[in-house]
Amino acid sequence: MDSDFGIARELSDLQKLRSLYQPELPPCLQGTAVRVEFGDSTTAADPSDDHTISRSFPNTYRQRLAHFLRDTAKVPNAQVITEHPAIRVGVVFCGRQSPGGHNVIWGLHDALKVHNKNSTLIGFLGGSEGLFAQKALEVTDDILATYKNQGGYDLLGRTKDQIRTTEQVKAAMAACTALKLDGLVIIGGVTSNTDAAQLAETFAVEKCPTKVVGVPVTLNGDLKNQFVETNVGFDTICKVNSQLISNVCTDALSAEKYYYFIRLMGRKHSHVALECTLQSHPNMVILGEEVSASKFTLFDLTKKICDAVQARAEQDKYHGVILLPEGLIESIPEVYALLQEIHGLLKQGVSVDNISTQLSPWASALFNFLPIFIRKQLLLHPESDDSAQLSQIETEKLLAYLVEAEINKRLKEGTYKGKKFNAICHFFGYQARGSLPSKFDCDYAYVLGHICYHVLAAGLNGYMATVTNLKNPVNKWKCGAAPISAMMTVHRYGHGAGAGAVSIGKPAVHPATVDLKSKAYDLFCQNARKFLMDDVYRNPGPLQFDGAGADSKAVTLCVEDQDYMGRIKKLQEHLDKVRNIVKPGCSQDVLKVALSAMASVTDILGVMSTPGAHTQFQE
Repeated sequence: MDSDFGIARELSDLQKLRSLYQPELPPCLQGTAVRVEFGDSTTAADPSDDHTISRSFPNTYRQRLAHFLRDTAKVPNAQVITEHPAIRVGVVFCGRQSPGGHNVIWGLHDALKVHNKNSTLIGFLGGSEGLFAQKALEVTDDILATYKNQGGYDLLGRTKDQIRTTEQVKAAMAACTALKLDGLVIIGGVTSNTDAAQLAETFAVEKCPTKVVGVPVTLNGDLKNQFVETNVGFDTICKVNSQLISNVCTDALSAEKYYYFIRLMGRKHSHVALECTLQSHPNMVILGEEVSASKFTLFDLTKKICDAVQARAEQDKYHGVILLPEGLIESIPEVYALLQEIHGLLKQGVSVDNISTQLSPWASALFNFLPIFIRKQLLLHPESDDSAQLSQIETEKLLAYLVEAEINKRLKEGTYKGKKFNAICHFFGYQARGSLPSKFDCDYAYVLGHICYHVLAAGLNGYMATVTNLKNPVNKWKCGAAPISAMMTVHRYGHGAGAGAVSIGKPAVHPATVDLKSKAYDLFCQNARKFLMDDVYRNPGPLQFDGAGADSKAVTLCVEDQDYMGRIKKLQEHLDKVRNIVKPGCSQDVLKVALSAMASVTDILGVMSTPGAHTQFQE
């Protein structure tokens, strides 16, 4: 009920202690002046997408990067904003709840009040539905008091996480106009930020003065690109899940008679599963990206797990822990094709009871092969993005069922001589996403909230608040903003999970897959055999807010060298040095060397930037 939003809540002693924690701000966000340096105009990662994106976003594409600077920075062309008139800013939760979301609002509120105490923050109640209906409350420090550093989205709540249709966009613009908003901050993941970019473009076309800013907040960890290193909530989710997994690992090692199949929340991609594996060291993890790349069938997966069980049995080990990502079911080729048929029939109005009779022969054969409980779950109506209801499909029970059947078959045939196979299944989903946020997520979210104000003060529209160099201490974080349109790609064909919902040829911020060439995945591969056979379980313990472990960060964040924004600035510095050295009047030798070196560089970059070359260099 709307009446529940924003009310003070009863806090435990730990919650009270956490509410007193004051996140640190990087030097570039301190003080009452906004110092912004604009970089070069941005472009799409894939040059072949450039024309399509520029046509869809003529007003907000090719905008420049923004870097926010500390007051001691000596950048002659930086813009220093010292006048801060009172402004009105709206904020809305558009994605699924992710630990740390409240701190984005807190950081934004504090930044507004620091720069002008008469500024106002308006929170929309019930997510995008509240935005359309203009249901809002003024966010004050008193209202925030029991939500600082707390989990959940219950300060404002959320409903549907999309602002997409013409009617929805018009309703959002009407709300911004009626409430006289100077800015609208949208908190969410890939879908929400795609909608934010479209909203910003529409506002620009319609001359609506409201500037739109996106914030990368999603537990899935899939809003990753050259500008965004990680998402608010991912750190917490993985730490909480890793402790649960580690507890199960210890239980497995103690009883020595159970195999635990654990499915983890994270939607279509396997970022959470990979990070939890690197933190807790279970025996196996089946990544959806591996399954897609190798085109593993259900039979292949069953054989893979059974072979592992058999190998462990030969060492007299009859226990183990196996992690599965939530989206694995859509990565299995034949199951994904079956789901596409089912969803197509549901769209045509075929009743659930009659679906099985309408399937093609091969799909019908697969459907009837599956256990009854999975059949019922596959028949559930798809989500708003046309993907299956992943949280409701018990992939862990399906694989446990198939593995048990195969092990029993091998027992009967005499190819497996171990003990009886016993499986216990878990789904770790909602247990983690309402957790108190980690120290990292508290800091990261609060800083992003401050950046949102800086973006608005600089008059920017269609940008996402960004922080890079995150694996280092807060005082070394680099704060900025990047146009959301520069993060977009274009899918020209349907492929992979949920592809039926993708408007082919329409630019969007697409979820990032686990990169099978990344340092994080390579680290896993180096240890996979040891994890499988040696039971090197690792227990990071409960989420820590102080002392040992409080400052630890995601392994996948720390092993990568991702400071893209920093590298862009470093490149600009080198180019400036070249301009200063090679001036009219320089020696012939200097000019010759410069011409030779620059010709080689431009030739190579020209080949790499040719439309279509992007895919080639990724393979």
